[in-house]
Amino acid sequence: MAYRDLREFISALERRGLLKRVSAQADPVLEIAGINNRVVKAEGPALLFENPKGSKVPCVVNLFGSYERMKLALEVESLDEIGGKMLEFLEPEIPTNLIEKLKALPKLKKLSDFIPKYVKSGPCKEVIIRENPSLDILPILKTWPLDGGKFITLPLVFTKDPETGSRNCGMYRMQVYDGRTTGMHWHMHKDGARHYRKAEALGKRLDVAVVIGSDPATMYSATAPLPEGIDEMLFSGFLRGAPVELVKCETADIEVPANAEIVLEGYVDPQERRLEGPFGDHTGYYSLQDMFPVFHITCITMRKDAIYPATIVGKPPMEDCYIAKATERIFLPLMKKQLPEIVDINLPLEGVFHNLAMVSIDKRYPGHARKIMYALWGMGQMSFVKMIVIVDKWVNVQDLSEVLWRIGNNVDPKRDVVILEGPLDVLEHASAIPAYGGKMGIDATKKIPSEGFAREWPPDIEMSDETRKLVDSRWKEYGL
Repeated sequence: MAYRDLREFISALERRGLLKRVSAQADPVLEIAGINNRVVKAEGPALLFENPKGSKVPCVVNLFGSYERMKLALEVESLDEIGGKMLEFLEPEIPTNLIEKLKALPKLKKLSDFIPKYVKSGPCKEVIIRENPSLDILPILKTWPLDGGKFITLPLVFTKDPETGSRNCGMYRMQVYDGRTTGMHWHMHKDGARHYRKAEALGKRLDVAVVIGSDPATMYSATAPLPEGIDEMLFSGFLRGAPVELVKCETADIEVPANAEIVLEGYVDPQERRLEGPFGDHTGYYSLQDMFPVFHITCITMRKDAIYPATIVGKPPMEDCYIAKATERIFLPLMKKQLPEIVDINLPLEGVFHNLAMVSIDKRYPGHARKIMYALWGMGQMSFVKMIVIVDKWVNVQDLSEVLWRIGNNVDPKRDVVILEGPLDVLEHASAIPAYGGKMGIDATKKIPSEGFAREWPPDIEMSDETRKLVDSRWKEYGL
């Protein structure tokens, strides 16, 4: 059964002992983040701050900060389940007779159930503030000492393509400048930025609506690396198994989830830029100041008893690491559909999603490892990965120790390291040019004669089955 809203998810967490209420007053400026940082690092629960200093609106953090909470958020026993279900719908099936057509009908009906549903009103309209709307009523956090100010860190930013009207929902941090304006941190590669560039070229103002707090599947969908043109609300409906109900904004030509806690309506003007940052980011470093578009608030709608959700990012592991690992598992089957040689992939927490990928493959021919590297670097958001390590199918890429051992033993740097250039994540700070720089591929697979390897490749050291069974049978005798 799909969660109706954020508070239903919070209740589910609390029933399972996965959320802790904090009644003591805590300051949104650094203190809440300091508490959260300690709790996340200790693999602790979600935290609901009931009395944030300076605001009557409670603040909840660390909602997704464990594998258990991510599975609960998406209502699955295993995150790998979702990718398999996605393939069921994407697999092309061409009915050749009446029986096959009848079999396909339930699938088509299910797909139609995921399409967003438009409603006239919803809980997000319980309070409507048109006159002098101000962010000052919200417990917006400043998370790290050198941050440029307070940032909205878990926003669902809705825009429409000014030419086609197609919807996009992405998650982009928003620095608060004052009660009615924020930065809009649109990376150049994102669909929201593409909508803005189109509007700017047309000399038009772009309507924007920002949702803060929704059901967990919808919140996750804003982070998902969907292909261009795929509606995140349709994807959320797929994850929830029920359509997202959308309601029209008061002052912007945009529809937003009716179950939202808080909605900020407004616009960005063409050509207007303002200095944004620094911001303590998920890389564990501060992202630097730069010029970004400015979001102007025209209206705030919210629930009477609204809850403000936020996330704190920083040196891993943090909450966003678990969201990213969910993405890894959900989209792996689609990756394997395009590259069936892939056995598994690990985007380790230490690699902050886009810096390092470890991939095991069923190696079949010379140069196979390089083929996979190049293919991944040409695939959606995998194009931003800075380093790719390829290992054989029998290597457990989820075991960092084993992967490092294979690299240390199997790699001849002169032969097995690929260096090239390409696009990088905008947050990459080591490259000389923003968002562009070097990439490295490491082939740590077993080398074969057809790759010019003439020497004998030694076998792994393994204890014999006979000896293992002997030791097992006498283990109690050893007194160990």
